[in-house]
Amino acid sequence: MRQLFRAYIPASLVGLILSEILLIFLSYLAGLWMVGRFVNPELDVTAFILDEGGLRQIAIVVGCLVAGMYFQNLYTTVRVKSSVLVFQQMCLVIGLAFLVQAFFAYIRRPEWSLLRWAMIFGSVITLVVAPSWRVFYGRVILRVIGFQRLLFLGVAQVNQEIAAHLTACPEIGMSVLGYIDDTESDDELPGGVILGRVSDLTTVARVVKPDLIVVGMAERRSELPLSEMLHLRFAGVRFEEAAVTFEAAFGRVSITQMRPSRLIFSSDLGPSKGSVFWHSFYTIPIAAMLLILFAPVMLVVAIAVKLTSPGPVLHRQVRVGLNGVPFTVLKFRSMYSDAEARTGPVWASKGDPRITAPGKWIRRFRLDELPQLLNVLRNEMALVGPRPERPGFVEALIEKIPYYNYRHCVKPGITGWAQINYKYGDTTEDAIMKLEYDLYYIKNLAVSLDLYIIFHTMKVMFFSGTAQ
Repeated sequence: MRQLFRAYIPASLVGLILSEILLIFLSYLAGLWMVGRFVNPELDVTAFILDEGGLRQIAIVVGCLVAGMYFQNLYTTVRVKSSVLVFQQMCLVIGLAFLVQAFFAYIRRPEWSLLRWAMIFGSVITLVVAPSWRVFYGRVILRVIGFQRLLFLGVAQVNQEIAAHLTACPEIGMSVLGYIDDTESDDELPGGVILGRVSDLTTVARVVKPDLIVVGMAERRSELPLSEMLHLRFAGVRFEEAAVTFEAAFGRVSITQMRPSRLIFSSDLGPSKGSVFWHSFYTIPIAAMLLILFAPVMLVVAIAVKLTSPGPVLHRQVRVGLNGVPFTVLKFRSMYSDAEARTGPVWASKGDPRITAPGKWIRRFRLDELPQLLNVLRNEMALVGPRPERPGFVEALIEKIPYYNYRHCVKPGITGWAQINYKYGDTTEDAIMKLEYDLYYIKNLAVSLDLYIIFHTMKVMFFSGTAQ
């Protein structure tokens, strides 16, 4: 696993992205060579690339294709479930690249667009090479790269959750060897079986040769074989708390593994003062620019809301903000004005009958959130952060969920880490899951992570069809 933009990304996925960038670049380079060979023999390909902007033109095409592949979810997983589907998606991505090239021609910027036949030849080559490489990479390269071999010390629930996830997602690059525990059971656990007792740790480690031993035991002080662990550590075997491995595998913090003593002495749990400063420094200027950029869209939405149902255009609602201070959040009204007259405050649900006809589209593309840019300008919210909840819900969730109140140590956001990683949910279990993502965000607060979330939110808005 590699931590890029403060998000854990599998090394196999990083390798796939870099290799595809290189292959696509070479494909269009080959297309340019074919133009010089078969279409225009007078073209000096080397001079065109180095002196006439050919390198820049190819780079623009490659950038369009990689962005299109990202928005088509081709980088969600390394495994290819259907080569036909990958081929179809690549056709759409290449079609998008042609549209961008046509746009450059329309605005008369030929220095940005690749030669016509180079674009055609390169696209045909890419259409053959990219899907083929995907299949080959998933079936062969992943095996050659190898996996980090994990041995679990203890059969705690958190260990089993990690093992099940790693088994279901081999692209993460970690394989489960088995478990060490004093439990006498022959039942198969996620990813493997119990290989020995705690007292057999050294013997088992010598046989299976783990790269990492994940420690997740309930009563660690009395059960951990410290002398054997120290001996293995000096022998080059790494140990890691289950909470750390959980965070890397899932991209969220495990609430069940959080202990007050560990939180107090942790140096990386809460946001640093520097991260908070930069988070506030760039948020307001960007919000002002976005407000200007989306002003025409907001005008159209406002007119649609006003003409299709009686009531105000903006829906005002009290939410809990930084340090638990309430504020009034602004949203375009997507429900009937008397929606909660009978039901009272309840979470919205999919297929909610209270939502108006245009409200379905407004919520689908998250256009109802645009007025919250005004909340950002008023310093009540940030572009990125935990989504603010209503006071009644917060009070109930604080009683049910440990550490829930600590999500208010940063400003709430229009979008967030939980919103791009988890589905819409209206249960306490969903609230727990989102809290774990929110705590991960708070722990890793950084400009790079915010940019990653904002970029990913664009994909969710235009291609996911969900509104959380």
